[in-house]
Amino acid sequence: MSPATLQILANQHYKTQEDYTWALAEAIREEYKAIIDAGFILQIDDPALVDIWDWWFSLKGDMVGYRKWAEFQVEAVNHALQGIPEDRVRFHICWGSWHGPHSGDVPLKEIADLLLRVKAQAYSVEAGNARHEHEWKVWKHVKLPDGKLLIPGVVSHATNIVEHPELVADRIVRLAQIVGRENVIAGTDCGLGGRIHPQLAWAKLTALSQGAKLASEELWR
Repeated sequence: MSPATLQILANQHYKTQEDYTWALAEAIREEYKAIIDAGFILQIDDPALVDIWDWWFSLKGDMVGYRKWAEFQVEAVNHALQGIPEDRVRFHICWGSWHGPHSGDVPLKEIADLLLRVKAQAYSVEAGNARHEHEWKVWKHVKLPDGKLLIPGVVSHATNIVEHPELVADRIVRLAQIVGRENVIAGTDCGLGGRIHPQLAWAKLTALSQGAKLASEELWR
C-alpha cells in the first residue's frame, strides 16, 4: 500500500495529518526495502490517490484542493521509495473495486501528470471497464516518459462477462500505437481474487493471455 491508502487507519498520535503521512511513509519504507531486498518487484497499490476525490472533494468541486492533496501524497510515496531503483517498482491506481455506478470517479486526465511523478517504472491503471475504457485517449496528450511502462487493465473485475480475446487485443493495440508497443504490459483493472468467482477469474486471465498473443502477432508482424 501507499502512505495515502494507509490513512484508512485513523491518526491517533500525530498533531497533523501531514505529520501522520510522513510517519506512514517512513514506516512503509522499511517494508518496501524488505520486498526489494528479497529479490521481488515491488507493486504499490494506491486506490486512495484517486478515490479521495469522490470521498472528500467532489461535492464542492474542489479540484485545486484535491490536486494539492494528491501532490503531497506523491511526495510522500516518493519519500518512501528513496534508494529503491525505479525499474523494480510498479505503481497501481484504481477507482475502487465495489460494484456501483462510479459516476463520481475523478477523470484520469486530471491526475495523469501526478501519477507519472511517482518514482516507478510501470504504471497500472484501469482501462477495461465501462467507466474508464475511453481514457486510453488521455495518452494521446500526456506523454509517457522514456523508459516508463504502462500496464492497462484489459480485463475487468467489474463484470462477470468474460472479455473476448479479440477485444483484449484491440485494447492493447490501440494503446501500443500511442505509447509504443515495447511500453505496454497487459494487465487487469484490479485484483480479481475475491471479486469474481475463481472460475471466472481464470477464464478472464486466459482471455488476457490469448488477447496478448493476438496483439503481439499484429504489432510485431
